[in-house]
Amino acid sequence: MDVFKQISKLSNLFFLSAEPISNVTLSAQRTDLVEFNDTAVFVCSVSTGTSLSYKWLARNSEISTGAGVLLSNGGANLSIAGLTRYDEGPYRCNVSNGLGYNVSSPIHLNVSYGPMKPTVMGPNVVKSGNTATFNCSAESVPLSLYQWYFNGSVVSNMSEYTTPSLTKDMSGYYICMALNTITGKNSTASIMLRVVDPIRNVQVEAQMNLAVEGHPYNLTCRVNETFDHIYWMRNGEKLNPDNRTTILMENMTMSFMSMQRNDTGNYTCLAANAVGNMASKPFMLLVNYGPDMPVIMGPRAVQTGDNATLRCHAKSVPPSLYQWHFNGSVVSNMSEYMTPPLTQDMSWKYTCMALNTITGKNSSASMMLAVVDPIQSVEIQAQMNSAMENYSYNLTCNVVGPADYIYWMKSGNLLLADNTTIFDMNNKTVMFLALNSSDSGQYQCVAVNALGNMTSADYTLHVIYGPKMPTISGPKAVKPGSSATLSCYAPSYPPSFYRWYFNDTLVSNMSKYMTPPVTEEKSLKYTCMAFNNITGKNSSASITITAIGKMMPVFNYFVYCFLFNVDNIYWMKNGEQIHQDNSTVFSMDNKTVNFMPVDRYDAGDYVCMAVNPVGNLTSSAYLLQVIFGPDEPIIHGPEFGEAGRNAVFNCSAASMPPSTYSWWFNDSLMANTSEFTAGPLSFNMSGTYTCVAHNHVTEKNSTTSKMLAVIEGIDSVMIQNNLTPISNENFTLTCRVVGPYDALYWMKDGMQLSLNASDPAPSLYITEDNILHFTQLTTQSNGAYQCVATNKAALHKSQQYKLLVHCKYHRKLSVFSFITFRKYGAVVSLNCTVDSYPECDFYWFLNNKSSLLKIGSVVSFSATRGQVGDYICVATNPVTNVTMTQTKSFAIESE
Repeated sequence: MDVFKQISKLSNLFFLSAEPISNVTLSAQRTDLVEFNDTAVFVCSVSTGTSLSYKWLARNSEISTGAGVLLSNGGANLSIAGLTRYDEGPYRCNVSNGLGYNVSSPIHLNVSYGPMKPTVMGPNVVKSGNTATFNCSAESVPLSLYQWYFNGSVVSNMSEYTTPSLTKDMSGYYICMALNTITGKNSTASIMLRVVDPIRNVQVEAQMNLAVEGHPYNLTCRVNETFDHIYWMRNGEKLNPDNRTTILMENMTMSFMSMQRNDTGNYTCLAANAVGNMASKPFMLLVNYGPDMPVIMGPRAVQTGDNATLRCHAKSVPPSLYQWHFNGSVVSNMSEYMTPPLTQDMSWKYTCMALNTITGKNSSASMMLAVVDPIQSVEIQAQMNSAMENYSYNLTCNVVGPADYIYWMKSGNLLLADNTTIFDMNNKTVMFLALNSSDSGQYQCVAVNALGNMTSADYTLHVIYGPKMPTISGPKAVKPGSSATLSCYAPSYPPSFYRWYFNDTLVSNMSKYMTPPVTEEKSLKYTCMAFNNITGKNSSASITITAIGKMMPVFNYFVYCFLFNVDNIYWMKNGEQIHQDNSTVFSMDNKTVNFMPVDRYDAGDYVCMAVNPVGNLTSSAYLLQVIFGPDEPIIHGPEFGEAGRNAVFNCSAASMPPSTYSWWFNDSLMANTSEFTAGPLSFNMSGTYTCVAHNHVTEKNSTTSKMLAVIEGIDSVMIQNNLTPISNENFTLTCRVVGPYDALYWMKDGMQLSLNASDPAPSLYITEDNILHFTQLTTQSNGAYQCVATNKAALHKSQQYKLLVHCKYHRKLSVFSFITFRKYGAVVSLNCTVDSYPECDFYWFLNNKSSLLKIGSVVSFSATRGQVGDYICVATNPVTNVTMTQTKSFAIESE
């Protein structure tokens, strides 16, 4: 406690001896100083105050000693040596004691420095005759004075210097010197200026000789002025060296090691230096080539006495001269040759030779022309004896006139050889080794030569056969006292005679026989015999008729209504009321419905309804299923099949329950399903395919057959062409078919191509054998083309050939802009469009074609004085090499 009292006394003593601080003043020895050269000296003083403590502040941060900073006089004096531009202050001193503190007013130093290294701005390259303006600036306090020097002489005392009109000898270094009069320092920088003459004349020079395909050729670019680069363009598109083209002598010479026809075009060389560029006028280089292999159009066969017109064309530049040769003699000097009236000895090879007088080359093509007499008549001659089943028989085709080949038709279908039918004497005779009843039918023979074909009149072949096993129709059960009507039929030609026997006694000579009334309940056997008086053969079948005491329906169904006071009972089938008829009888007050006999159409859902004055009640439905069939099957399948491919047959027969099926060929079981796939087919698989339908409940079978002829198939169909389709020029599509075919037609966009007068543009297409000629391509010709080859079994389509016609000439070239006058600084867009296929390449130029501005259909820029002028759009079709130009003027709207 005594200690604390003692401390309190001492503290009071201190405060009684200290004096408060007042009027703190800061002074500087100098305020205008030079960076790195001068030392700043500050003195801090007070009017009153004792026990003083000093703190120095620069920009509100306390200054510490070291690195050129020194405090003296108890901290009242501050000196800063090696002063920099960043030591400008402001500076203050803070004086404090135990009673408080006081801060001086700030002092700011002015530190002079620089100049730093100048920054020079201006062009490095200027066109001769123009001036150049250079600007020089250097960081400095106070601001620097400037001088410009060229070749050791002062040319300006300003920071900006504009040269006089420049000449090439005024190229060199231009030096700027910045000077600070306070610091006494200076600094320099330079800029290199190159004065260049503009290019005024550029020309493409060619060799004296003509350009020929396969030979070397040179083009040279002549430039009078100094240039930095030379560029070559063809049809407006830049050219680069490749394995055929080299560029030599600083790009001045373009050397073609081996000319190609597609090197034809407008060639331009563009010379450029630092102040601009200039393009030569286009030089049209025409590559002479050909002739290629000629294409001959004309008939392959002509009737004796007629003329034939043959046309020859070969690709060639310049166009070829033509000669036609026959039997070693020149018969025409024109591309088109019409023969005199033709005789048999004028059948031979006709040769067209195309000659190019520039290339010195020729090319030939030949075609065979057949002079043929027409076929005058065709008829079928048969043997004198009758056509008997299992015996051989011949039909002969007699033709008056020359025939290249003969084929036979039966009932409108092609007749093919098999194991019982062969052809002899170049198909003139068809030989049936063992006739079958199925060989009966209408026969035709067709004779063909190069001029056409002729078909004989129908010859009806009746094969005498039979009788086969008779089929008897009639009831197998009768009531006592009733008669049975029996019908007998046996396949036979001529039709059979019939006899009915009972107990070996002849009872009738007709195919239909009505028995006498059956009086006893027993079984009676009746036999039908069929007799063919030509073949001398007979065949028999029997039927047994049973007499039963009481005739019962096939099915009886009874519904008993255990209801009292029932007035009526009604029967319904599938929701409709049943009425009594000659096969449907009601009994027991309508409680029972009797079907006599039951029929397949009686199947359905049956209900009975009982009615009295109070109401009605209906039974649950009863499903009646009638067993029947099978009926005669129906076969769906082809009559012809291609060797190596499959043939699919489907068999169906009405039956309840559904039938099972089996397929037979040449007495061999082929399948146990309703659908049968035969194949891959071979020629020995031609013949009769039989479907047998079997009902396992009725235990009945039913059969039907279908004839299949296997023919040689078409392996492939394709469209060929190696040319570029160009509008207004001829064009050809060739259909290549591998395998024999009967007919060929063309399709466009999925529709069969019409080639008759009803076509909206009939002159656009001409067909010749397997060739589709376009006499003049237009955009109407565009589309997806297919050729279709057909035979009797199938049709075969080629892959689609997409034809897109390239426009030879652009229809219209237009440059669009919303307005041609714009305010200064506005954004301007120009759009170049043209109707062309394929799409054009676009190039933009300003005022002339010497300087390429932009590649593309649209050019955009800001409206400034430098953008005023004529904007030129050049459109080039990359395939046809056709070029068009359109110009649009642009100006800035006046204020």
